[in-house]
Amino acid sequence: MDRLVNTVRPYAWGSTTAIPELLGIAPTGEPQAEMWMGAHPGAPSRTERGPLNELIAADPVRELGQRSVDAFGPRLPFLLKILAAGAPLSLQVHPDLAQARAGHAAEEAAGIPVDAPHRTYKDANHKPELICALTPFEGLCGFRTPADAADLLAELGVDSLKPYVDLLHAHPEEAALREVLTALLTADPDEMAHTVTEAAAAADRLGGAHAPYASLAHHYPGDPGVIAAMLLNRVLLQPGEALYLGAGVPHAYLSGLGVEIMANSDNVLRCGLTPKHIDVPELLRVVRFEPNDATVLRPEASPTGEEVYDTPIDEFRLSRLVRPEGAAPTDLTAPTPQILLAVAGRPKAGDITLAPGESVFVPAGEPAELTGTGTVFRATVVA
Repeated sequence: MDRLVNTVRPYAWGSTTAIPELLGIAPTGEPQAEMWMGAHPGAPSRTERGPLNELIAADPVRELGQRSVDAFGPRLPFLLKILAAGAPLSLQVHPDLAQARAGHAAEEAAGIPVDAPHRTYKDANHKPELICALTPFEGLCGFRTPADAADLLAELGVDSLKPYVDLLHAHPEEAALREVLTALLTADPDEMAHTVTEAAAAADRLGGAHAPYASLAHHYPGDPGVIAAMLLNRVLLQPGEALYLGAGVPHAYLSGLGVEIMANSDNVLRCGLTPKHIDVPELLRVVRFEPNDATVLRPEASPTGEEVYDTPIDEFRLSRLVRPEGAAPTDLTAPTPQILLAVAGRPKAGDITLAPGESVFVPAGEPAELTGTGTVFRATVVA
């Protein structure tokens, strides 16, 4: 197996302290948002044998196993991250596989460079994802029912929000959500900025369930995404709890440290709460206007002690192993590729001792015995 050297992405919303605290190193004072573990060309992990994406490209069957190559092609199907939100992330959705392929092909045909700021589809893959909290973690996920959203908006007592409240009451659920989100994102910018300012002041006065939206407006004054965020469920995860986000589900992470795994893609469609490229027409085409109860996932224990987070897709499988002192060795040898990430203690993967935040790549079929004390997340595929 290969010890991984991973890149930390310094996005502006990142925490300045959470990842350094996990790694046991001094903060730099700069935001450290995501640590990527995998073979995505944007920031591939490095090993003593070379960059992980190049190792896989040179011999995909040896590194990934025949099952994974047959199912997903000659590339690592997932990307594992540590995510540290010190400020809210963008309000966003991800496309399904057909939408990603069509969007990528269209932008390729149009000659838009893949690294262009206004490029929407960076690749031809979908991006279902799972976020598992390492600390208390706050996010927005999936639409509230229109009635619940109308109540939240009405409680602010802002006159310019009344038309949106009326729309939420006037139509069937999906039509109401579509009309209101479209109206919010296409409203006159100056008028919307004034509405956001009034709504933020009211949210600050009310506190409680409204407090997160006052905070959003502090980070993104005048942004229509502040009002759009009120259409979504607010979710609070405790350590070990997780959220699965499928295609078309609107979401935004607000604060906290977590382990995130996703299909190996960087396709994000944004509509607010960001200085990055916003593509409202494409987002409105991709969003699934369905109320969603934002079900919190808890891991299901297996006879071996491995705790699995059940998701409906095959490109990734995330599980957790909490090893008390004196625990017997756990054999994790598998015919599929794996990344093992330590988040507590000093467990050993084979002969490699892992401090918190350290990880290894295990090629398909390679012996993988876990010993020692600590907590390890295991990322692999279902094939």
